[in-house]
Parts: sequence; C-alpha cells; structure tokens
Amino acid sequence: MIDPLVSLAFAIYSNKNAYALLLGSGISRPSGIPTGWEVVIDLIRKVAALEGESCDPDPTAWFRSKYISEPDYSQLLDAVAKTPAERQQLLRGYFEPNEAERTDGLKLPSLAHQSIAKLVAMGYLRVIITTNFDRLMEKALNDAGVTPTVISTTDQLIGALPLAHSGPTLIKLHGDYFDTRIKNTEAELSAYDDAVNTLLDRIFDEYGLIISGWSGDWDIALRTAVERCPSRRFSTFWTTRSPLSEKAQALALHRQAVILRTEDANTLFRSIHEKIESLDSLSAPHPLSAKLAIATVKRYLVDPSAKIRLHDLVNAEANRLISALTEQASPVYTKQDQRSELITQVQRYDSLTELLTSILAVGSFWGEQQHHSLWTNTLQRIANVPHYVNGLVYLLNLKKYPALRLFYSAGIAAVAANNYATLFTFLTVPKVKYGRESRVFPLAIYPMEVMDNATGHLLPGMGHRYTPLSDYLFDTLRDSLRDYLPGDDDFQNAFDKFEFFIGVVHASLEKRGNQDSWWGPAGSFSWRNRGFGRDGLPSQLLKELEAEGQSWAPLQGGLFGGSVDEAKTAMTKFIAHLGRLNYH
Repeated sequence: MIDPLVSLAFAIYSNKNAYALLLGSGISRPSGIPTGWEVVIDLIRKVAALEGESCDPDPTAWFRSKYISEPDYSQLLDAVAKTPAERQQLLRGYFEPNEAERTDGLKLPSLAHQSIAKLVAMGYLRVIITTNFDRLMEKALNDAGVTPTVISTTDQLIGALPLAHSGPTLIKLHGDYFDTRIKNTEAELSAYDDAVNTLLDRIFDEYGLIISGWSGDWDIALRTAVERCPSRRFSTFWTTRSPLSEKAQALALHRQAVILRTEDANTLFRSIHEKIESLDSLSAPHPLSAKLAIATVKRYLVDPSAKIRLHDLVNAEANRLISALTEQASPVYTKQDQRSELITQVQRYDSLTELLTSILAVGSFWGEQQHHSLWTNTLQRIANVPHYVNGLVYLLNLKKYPALRLFYSAGIAAVAANNYATLFTFLTVPKVKYGRESRVFPLAIYPMEVMDNATGHLLPGMGHRYTPLSDYLFDTLRDSLRDYLPGDDDFQNAFDKFEFFIGVVHASLEKRGNQDSWWGPAGSFSWRNRGFGRDGLPSQLLKELEAEGQSWAPLQGGLFGGSVDEAKTAMTKFIAHLGRLNYH
C-alpha cells in the first residue's frame, strides 16, 4: 500500500495552491513558544506576586476567588504592564528569543516553519491558518523571500483582498501576541465574528486541508467551522503524533480525513518538501535525454537521407513545448506574491525549454543553409503561441520568455561557430505577432521587452543587476553551450557579440533617437568592463569592420545588407547610444 505521506506529497504537487494548512500550537511548541493559556497562567502568577500572595497550586482558581471573574488576557496584561511600550517588552519575553535562547535555537522558526515557507516560495501552498499568536511563520516566510498577507483581526480581514488575488496569506485566527484582543478562554474560543466564519466556510469548501499540531479539542468555533462544511473538493490530511481524541476522531470522520501518524512536525514537513523537490526534478527532462537528442541531431545533420527524421524530431519537441505553454499551465493571474510567481514560472519555462534549447544550439552550430527554415520556423512557432491579451502585465510579457531563451541559445551557438549566415536568418526571418503587425525578433524578443528591470530584480541573485534578465540568461545558458564554448571567456565573448548584434540591428531598423545615436536594447555586455569604449567589444567589432571591409564575416553572412557603409553607420550610432548609458 502507498505510504499516506507519499499520497500527501503527490496531492500537493499535483494541485498547486489547492491545499490550505491548519497549524496549531504543536508547530511552535518545539521552538519553545508558550501557548496562549500558558501565558495567561504566567501573568496570573505575576499578578499574585504584585498582590503579595501565592497563587499555587491552582493559579486560575486563585484568580477566580480573588477577582470573581474568569482570567482575561487583556485585563491581566494591563494589570502588570500599564503602557504599550511596557506591554511590548513584557510580551517579547514570551515570544521573542533573548541571546541565550537564540544561541540554543529557541523561539526561532523551526525546521517545520522553514519547510512550509519553502513550499510557499515554490508556489505549492498559499493559504495558512494558524491558532498561534507568535510570528515564527511570518519570519520563516520572510526568510524564504515571501511577503505574506497577514490577517489577525476582523478589521484586517474586512480590508483584505480576496484570497485569489492576495498571494500567500497567513490567517491568525486567535490574533497576534502584540494585540491584546487575542483569544484564549473557552468563551472566546466558542464563537468567531461573522466575517471570520464566512472566510473559513469558503476555505474549507474550496481547499483541501492539511492539519498539523492541532488537537481539535479546545477551539470550539474552529471545530464548528470544519463540521459545517458539507463538501470535500479535495482531501483532508490530519497529521498527529499520538492517537486523536474522541472529538478530533469525530471531526476526522466527518471530513473523511486521511490520518498520518508522524514523529513530529519538523520531520513531517521536511519530508514533504524533499518529496516535492524530487517530483520537481523528475518532471524536468533528464540530462541524458538532452544528450541523446543532441547526438541524434548531429547524426541527422550529416545524413542527407535523414532530412525527414530531423524535421519530425524537431517538430515533435516543438509540439510538446507548445502543448505545455497553454493558458491553464501558464496563468496570467498570480496565485502567490509576484516574486514567488515569477520565479515559479521562469524556472518552469527553463525546464520546459531545456531539450529544445539543446537541439537548436547544436543545429545552429553544425547546421547549414538547408536547415535554416527548420530552426526559424521553430522559433516563430514558439514565439506565437496563442494567449490571452488580458492579465497581469509581467506575466503576459513573460509568455515571450521561452522564445527568448531559445533565440539566445541558437544565436550564441551561431556566433560561436562564426556561422553568421545562420545568425542573419535568426535576426531577420522569424516574425512575432505584435499587435496588428509582425516584427522580427530583434524588435520583439529581447530581455527588456520580456521583463522590465524592476521585475527582473526579483529573480534569484539579480536584485542589484543593471540588466537582470540578460544576466540570468548568461548564467543559466552556460552549461547548455559548454560543448561549443568550453572556455568561460569564449562563452562571454559569443554571448556579448550576439547581444550587440541584437541591439545594433534593432537600432538600424528602428532608427530611434536623435541624429547622433540610434536606440537599441543594451544587454549585459553594456556594463561589463569591456562593454563599450575604446577597448570594449563594440569598438573592437567596429575596428574589425574597418580593417576587413567587405570580407568582414558578419557582412559575408548578410548582416547590414552586406554594406560596409551601412554597418559602420549603424554601429557608430549604436555605440554612441551605449556611451550615454549611466550605470551608477
């Protein structure tokens, strides 16, 4: 029989953002965080000490006898700390670590918190409900690069966006420890506001549920919310270290929950995270499949009788990619915060295009003129996959990223082989639908057109780059082109040349700007030490043109209409534009 934990991992992996977490005090207990009731008991002891009395052995009985009322968190806190600053300092002692506790790893996000945060950052979880007052989950999410929407009061709930539009959301049902309105007593836990009940009804109806660290015994209103949900669109998984209580068993039966016995929350969520990472890696093309495809393409390129087989191989992979680039698989509305959604989609596109990237690279490097139409048709098909025209702008623009990645791989490989006739074909033949017109790739598919710098800065490690998407492509395409450009300097030179030709061809076609410079996209070559200027790559290429004249390889390949004068004008004006860039 399949391990229920494996079933849970598959459920999360196969249904992104369809499961909500319900976390109880058992999640924070290993971190040394007290429960709300334990805070109340300690506050009673402090009140008794201020009164000069002993409240042992039963602090709550002493409080009832002394004040003829039930212990109340807010009143107790007000009794021992009169000002907001004093209350904050008092509460920090319960929920935030001092130096000794930090050294011992106490009151810090546990492995469970960290693993959950990674799953949220990966785009698999979005809604977290917790009965805890602490801020460990928020800290873990922030450490993972996720900024969640936090709802801890009815006021915040009323002003919050719908879950579908709010990105990762943390719902603190019983409040936050800095707010004196937190819920502790049986009476406080017996009912929620109407707005909270409405939210819970929707979550329990529309989402699957993963319960961890929650006993189900004391939170009457929460238990009632689970009970009144009639539907079960997705499964419920209830994880527990020990047998469920009678009340929890009844709730699990009502929800038809799968009960998982686990060692602890740390082990549970670490295991889930590892399994989903494994599923992610298994879904990517195996490296051997790329090597096999490369070897097959090489064999077909030199065999005239294999023309049809080469065509079928390339088109089959293009069809597979196009099928994967559907609206359903590539949404234009985010289900999480922008950074997480961007990284999720970009990494997905990287994985999906891996095989075709390798195929186009080997074809561009070793192919000849009779193969040009196969490569350009493939690029054109990928660049024109139909998609909606409405949606979030950054996700709509990102639809062009697969074509951009393929364009770069093919173009750099052509430069590496000094195959400028192939490069000329890539720059001038495939067309991209652009509104009511069609444009060649240098005018429609380049990094700033696919992703503005503000969005690009959200990519891993690109937070302070001048040309973040260009730099990201430089890093991620390195390995796939290593067979053709084994030296890092050779790769950088080919990459920079390709980007320079995109920019100068764009500039010569658009002829934007004043008479002294024509605007064109500036890739990462533009900020490198040798990016432009007297000894920079563009100036070196201009010197080559002046020295070699009509025999210059790019002209022989067809660039600039084969004209020395046209090439010199375009390059001079584009280099003037580069010289005006201000990278500070």
